[in-house]
Amino acid sequence: MNEQESTREPRLRRRALLAATAAIGAGAMIEGPLAGTASAAAFGYSDDGTNYVIDTGASLVFKVSHVNGDLTSLVYKGTEYQGFDGKNSHVESGLGASTVTISQSGTTILVKVVHGTLIHYYAARSGENNVYLWTNKADTSVSATRYIVRVKPGLFPNTDPDAWDSATDTVIEAADVFVKPDGTTRSKHYSGLRVMDYDYIGWSTGSVGLWMVRSNHEKASGGPFYRSLLRHRNDGGGGLYEILYYGENQTEAQRFGLQGPYVIAFTDGGAPASALYARNIDTSWADALGLTGWTGASGRGRVAGVGISGRDSAYPYTVGLANADAQFWGTADAGTGYFSIPKVLPGTYTLTVFKGELGVYTGSVTVTAGATTVLNTIAVVNDPATASAIWRIGDWNGTPAGFKNASLMTYAHPSDVRASAWTGDFTVGSSSAGSFPAYIWKDVNNGLAVYFKLTAAQAAAAHVLRIGISTNYINGRPQVTVNGWTSSVPSPPTEPSTRTLTVGSYRGNNVTFTYSVPASAWLTDTSQYNVLRIYVASGSSGTAYLSPGVSVDAIDLLA
Repeated sequence: MNEQESTREPRLRRRALLAATAAIGAGAMIEGPLAGTASAAAFGYSDDGTNYVIDTGASLVFKVSHVNGDLTSLVYKGTEYQGFDGKNSHVESGLGASTVTISQSGTTILVKVVHGTLIHYYAARSGENNVYLWTNKADTSVSATRYIVRVKPGLFPNTDPDAWDSATDTVIEAADVFVKPDGTTRSKHYSGLRVMDYDYIGWSTGSVGLWMVRSNHEKASGGPFYRSLLRHRNDGGGGLYEILYYGENQTEAQRFGLQGPYVIAFTDGGAPASALYARNIDTSWADALGLTGWTGASGRGRVAGVGISGRDSAYPYTVGLANADAQFWGTADAGTGYFSIPKVLPGTYTLTVFKGELGVYTGSVTVTAGATTVLNTIAVVNDPATASAIWRIGDWNGTPAGFKNASLMTYAHPSDVRASAWTGDFTVGSSSAGSFPAYIWKDVNNGLAVYFKLTAAQAAAAHVLRIGISTNYINGRPQVTVNGWTSSVPSPPTEPSTRTLTVGSYRGNNVTFTYSVPASAWLTDTSQYNVLRIYVASGSSGTAYLSPGVSVDAIDLLA
């Protein structure tokens, strides 16, 4: 498409209206997800002197500032939804002075925002109540990569775990975690979802729905299990996010390039059309828009695996592809392990098979445009659960699932009234994994004890103790004692440097610590309990739930 900058004259508006009217008169179809029933004669754009005003020809009119590229208005069925505290919707916290142009190609209007090396796009399609967005970030000149839709207060209820009321709730951590009068906690971090768990996020009144439909995150960082804030709402307004790279809980370096489309979608209260979901969306209409960095379907390939052997049927398996430029993933069939990952950018990728969220196989695969790379059956050989153990607490799956408070911690603070006490010594043979705390902090429940007995033969030999963690906080890592024996302090693993355990995320870089416990450490009286104590070691300091801590995956003593 030869993009033409708007001359901001009324004749462009009239030309767009005439073109749309002629198309309808000729029997042209209004195509695309959620095509509206309203007359497309209104489809077009104008300039109010400060903003480009885009009428989708359905029930949505939105404005984009031609000074800085902010989304300054979202009017759906006559109601303004955009804005709170005088703030607009925009990339990051607003780009500032930018070069903004607008053009129309058939039934698509495209706004292009250029700010230094960053390019952002808005698109409208005739007859749809959607705004399509792309962001192309080329370097670190913009620190994070997110888009936030700021929504006026009072339009949707404040009843979710990521919603709070500043008039009644009290800040208990930083400026973003609140406790309500009933002792439950709320935060913008508490959406409780991994990237692969959701297609969209938003709100509904029953008669109006406002949604952010996420992109495929191919240029994001963190993989399919990444957790980040998705939305927030309080008495002052709300926000919907598409976050591709954020400073919190980040496990990878950021990736650069064009990401999208992600979609702001309005509905009559229901979920957005499934045709908008990243795994379903047909973006062939965008091929002719001239988006910088765009790769259409013909320039992509597919990876397909015949199967995965050595799986544990109790767990889902995910196959991830990652390199410095992109990431993709797919779910393996529960019965055969077959997987297919479509729409992959060409390149060579590290392929990881995840049991739950724990990597149990790593290989390499090369993807070619227009072709399918077929892989023979992959044999899982690195599952720690296959090792013979004298005893094991929890399951090796890369998460604290099954431990005390684990399920609550993706949408609540550890101090939440709904959390059970973080204490909980464990006796092998009589205690359940659900009685052992999911998290251990230096200043909260340090020195948790595991009691166990050994046979004479077992006590006569050295054994390897393993403790797996899914993440830590401020360099926390487990140091152990067994009866009178003390382990050395392990080196700190590479984990996110920000808050983790208190902001709804146990996701980090899974690490297994091993301790060679000598035979001399065991009690010789087989009727007595040996006592393992787990401490959190760190050179960093903090208090309570912001003291050094770890999230536990599994603990076992090998035979």
